[in-house]
Amino acid sequence: MKDKIYIVFDKTKSSLKIKSILDKNINTSTLKKSNIIIVLGGDGFMLQTIKKLYKFKKPFYGINSGNYGFLMNKFSGEHFLKNLKNSNNIKIHPLQMTVKTKSNQIKKSIAINEVSILRQSKQAATIQIKKGKNILIKKLTADGVLVSTPAGSTAYNLSVHGPILNLNSKKLAITPISPFRPRRWKGKIISENSKINISNLDTEKRPISAVADNFEVRNVKSLNIRIIKNIYFNLLYDKGNSLQKKIKIEQLRKEKY
Repeated sequence: MKDKIYIVFDKTKSSLKIKSILDKNINTSTLKKSNIIIVLGGDGFMLQTIKKLYKFKKPFYGINSGNYGFLMNKFSGEHFLKNLKNSNNIKIHPLQMTVKTKSNQIKKSIAINEVSILRQSKQAATIQIKKGKNILIKKLTADGVLVSTPAGSTAYNLSVHGPILNLNSKKLAITPISPFRPRRWKGKIISENSKINISNLDTEKRPISAVADNFEVRNVKSLNIRIIKNIYFNLLYDKGNSLQKKIKIEQLRKEKY
């Protein structure tokens, strides 16, 4: 079937430059009539676009015009159509967070990379973490904690020294951010079928916020996090430049300081 392309672009100079090249070489379609969504931007813009348009159930092909572009492909004007035609599909299920605020409001959002629980004031957060009915940690005093998917394990999670998860591992990473007590708690790798509950142990003096990728809820009393299997995203990657390969490169990377 011939590709019918819909383009979504960040309004940066580099994105607009790529869009002008594509406009001269391909015929674009409307969102409803398209069968592929091309996203021009960085990882943050890609995450926003996926969460906004995933209900259309079309695959996303990202072209990087940002910084690292972990979720994106490199742009080649000469080989764009060939790369698109030969691209490989990766299916990703997101996390869903359900938050209860201090005022008992319920708010929900999905996350492709991670859900971040962060201190909201100058004082460290004090939180309890459960997996199902089992207490993983009775009281964690820290700047916060992350719950990361394999796709997101090389993002914020890696920056706070969390584990890199293989894309097919069927695991989630729970990683503390600057833990104070217990100081040496390194977090936990758990099954993707787990249901995680996080409670704020001191909502008055130690408020916390919860962030699903880029959607923030403040003054959190408690939240539940789980993989949601009835939602999925299809991401397209150039042949030889798969998400699995990018994760593997990060696992082997040795950085110079």
